[in-house]
Amino acid sequence: MELEAVLLARLQFAFTIGFHIIFPAFTIGLASFLAVLEGLWLWTKKPHFRNLYLFWVKIFALSFGMGVVSGVVMSYQFGTNWSVFSAQVGSVIGPLLAYEVLTAFFLEASFLGVMLFGWKRVGPGLHFFATCMVAIGTLFSAFWILAANSWMQTPQGFEVAEDGTFVATSFMEVVFNPSLPSRFAHMVVAAYLTTAMVVAGAAAFGLLRRRANGENRTSLRMAVLMMAIVAPLQLVIGHESGVVAHEHQPAKVAAMEGWWQTRSGQPTILFAIPDEAGERNHAEVAIPRIGSWVVAGDMNAEVKGLDAFAPADRPPVFITFWAFRVMVGLGLAMIALGLWGAVLWVLRKLDGANWYHRALVLAGPSGFVAVLAGWIAAEVGRQPYVVYGVLRTVDAVSPVAVGSIAASLLTFLIVYAIVFSAGALYILRLIERGPDSDEPEPVSRQPPGSPLAAAVEER
Repeated sequence: MELEAVLLARLQFAFTIGFHIIFPAFTIGLASFLAVLEGLWLWTKKPHFRNLYLFWVKIFALSFGMGVVSGVVMSYQFGTNWSVFSAQVGSVIGPLLAYEVLTAFFLEASFLGVMLFGWKRVGPGLHFFATCMVAIGTLFSAFWILAANSWMQTPQGFEVAEDGTFVATSFMEVVFNPSLPSRFAHMVVAAYLTTAMVVAGAAAFGLLRRRANGENRTSLRMAVLMMAIVAPLQLVIGHESGVVAHEHQPAKVAAMEGWWQTRSGQPTILFAIPDEAGERNHAEVAIPRIGSWVVAGDMNAEVKGLDAFAPADRPPVFITFWAFRVMVGLGLAMIALGLWGAVLWVLRKLDGANWYHRALVLAGPSGFVAVLAGWIAAEVGRQPYVVYGVLRTVDAVSPVAVGSIAASLLTFLIVYAIVFSAGALYILRLIERGPDSDEPEPVSRQPPGSPLAAAVEER
């Protein structure tokens, strides 16, 4: 298989999965947020919880629809561009994807209609149950997809038959492979953080537009609480995921950290420009010995560098290195924003902190960027294998002509640019308008001659 065909097939899959993952990353967190909002409304009967639910459920419906469409397109590539992978690994991966359909997609499809269209048609208890089932369905979906992907990162519970196909010897080992627990937790928490950043950005935008109603104040506090608690937790989960990767995928960790030489007391490299040809870093800024302590728990531990692996077995270093730093940097920024917001909340200055609100608006898309950077680090860091250590990417691609792959990639680029740009712009317009409120607007925003303005003038 020509190298160009492999590269184009990888680019096409990377493009489609990159578009797809931003929607599940948002809807997983948003579904749980909606369940919390409806539960609070049923408990307190405060109208701003109801108004927030009715606002965000529209955005959930659009995001869920775009996620389904992009996911279907992506799955077809297993047959078109990766038929060898499907033929060899299908008996292991196939059941996991089928379980995702049976447990998650059916659950979501069964209750999604009640959630979206049953607000005035069913009782509040049944509607809340439907919302909770959709939220649980999104978590089931994430579990099975992460189980399949984690098996490709840390494969176990299988054997290779004489014809080269993979046969599962224990589906329990396949599903609960070593990297699943930490990677599943890492992804779910990332989804919650992504939603929190969007909700915080939308609420902050409303407050900057002088819409200091109960809806914006409430959603801002809920988002800040989520950031303040979950962002530091994500740092701990990410560390555990890194420890597992160091044990099972040392070449990936070496590329993420920019370690070229095997040595005791590896540093933590804050900044560098990796040079793969020269097998060194330029303009390196590092903290000595901290890297060994992070991955091995001992500042003097010997940790493998990229020199421990043949050049053909190393992942692309520059992309892996910088994708990892983008993810970590944005994660630290989210921790800082959560703590900043918590301090303002305690000081009772949260609603009027315009600089903080501007920072939240700018950071609104940060969750999506962090998720994409994390997936790039994980997937590029797995190269040159599609099933780590077992099946190489170059051996998994379909025998398809370069021109056919290029044509389909160009088609995807054009169609996605039109369809998903339109969907994203509509969502942004909804966010700009903000949720409806039962509270009257400030006098300065009332039209001339309105009853409220007249009453104020009389006073």
